[in-house]
Amino acid sequence: MKTPKTVAVGVALTAAALALAPNAAAGMLIGNYEVETTRDPGHSWLWEVRKCQVEAPDCVHVNAQPRPNGQAVPWNGDAHLANGRYTMVVDVPDGVRCTLYFLPSHDTYSWDAVTLAGSVDSTFDAGCGNAPGGTVSYPFNLVRF
Repeated sequence: MKTPKTVAVGVALTAAALALAPNAAAGMLIGNYEVETTRDPGHSWLWEVRKCQVEAPDCVHVNAQPRPNGQAVPWNGDAHLANGRYTMVVDVPDGVRCTLYFLPSHDTYSWDAVTLAGSVDSTFDAGCGNAPGGTVSYPFNLVRF
């Protein structure tokens, strides 16, 4: 026979489990992520993911830090969640990495909010050695750091 105390504890535990259960529609967790990609073999990138300054349930702010820090410029941007995917558009001052110099790129990141797998489309006006501009896509995965 269950006592009122046992029932109360069971109800409290059930309520806590429901309140703390992950929501499939929820956004990504706030924290640090390593970006696994072949885009820039000279650096690995660490994303610090925080809530956007303007409180919105569908927005996270990303501070991107290169490792090692030499010859790469940190950048930041806001990513917005729609239909289970985050999208973030950033202008990267050194997104095109040539041997002795760098050129800017306009990058659109898109990734799945649950699997954290995505791709970046990097668009640039000019390539290395006076090559024409274009768009190159790279896959990436985000891994909790």
